[in-house]
Amino acid sequence: MENENLIKSRKEIKPTKTYKFLKWITKIAIKKPEFIFLGEPFKESSLILSNHSGSSGPLRLELYSPIQVRLLGTYEMNGSLKDVYKYLSTTYYYQKKHWNKYLAKAFCLIAAPLVHSFYKGLNLISTYQGIGFVKTIKESYEALTIHKENLVIFPEDSSKGYFTKLTHFYNGFLVLAEYCYKRGLDLDIYVAYLNRRKRKYIFDKPIKYSELIKLSEDKDEIAKILLNRCNELGKM
Repeated sequence: MENENLIKSRKEIKPTKTYKFLKWITKIAIKKPEFIFLGEPFKESSLILSNHSGSSGPLRLELYSPIQVRLLGTYEMNGSLKDVYKYLSTTYYYQKKHWNKYLAKAFCLIAAPLVHSFYKGLNLISTYQGIGFVKTIKESYEALTIHKENLVIFPEDSSKGYFTKLTHFYNGFLVLAEYCYKRGLDLDIYVAYLNRRKRKYIFDKPIKYSELIKLSEDKDEIAKILLNRCNELGKM
């Protein structure tokens, strides 16, 4: 069949009982932030760029976003339990969160199975580097155009950890925006910042991709403009 390989929307995938239970437990531990929109709230086929703030950004959007979103995340978190354990214990807790190596490995023996079950319910769009990036672009395009989903990307460089003031945005999201633009979809792009201490999630007014490319033809420069705006939101 022509469309048999299309990805499913979040609405098409029924959450498991395990996912519902984990989501309920997580809501007890994590308080709802105040969602503040400086312009029109996103409706459909929008791209949201947010700071990560560790796991806080993704979790708060998944648990409390007033409008359904779909997250993009590293492919390891969509993999097997072994993949999730390796990513959490080595990359996330040890390299990014700077935990003790052995504490991270021990903790993830318990955490990884729970996280693995939770992430299955998220129906993430996997992000890849190299040739796999093409798959990310195509799946994101399908989600935006066929399912009219609002996609969330966390473009900050977190290789050395998570910082209140962000230092760098990778520009891969602009490749997606350009891919959509050439096919007739001029994306609304929202910059958002979660202030975990004040429990506020601030969303800037949207800007069209067509407006962004009027500011510069250089993707790194556009990414820097949006990075600076994200940091400005963090000071509000």
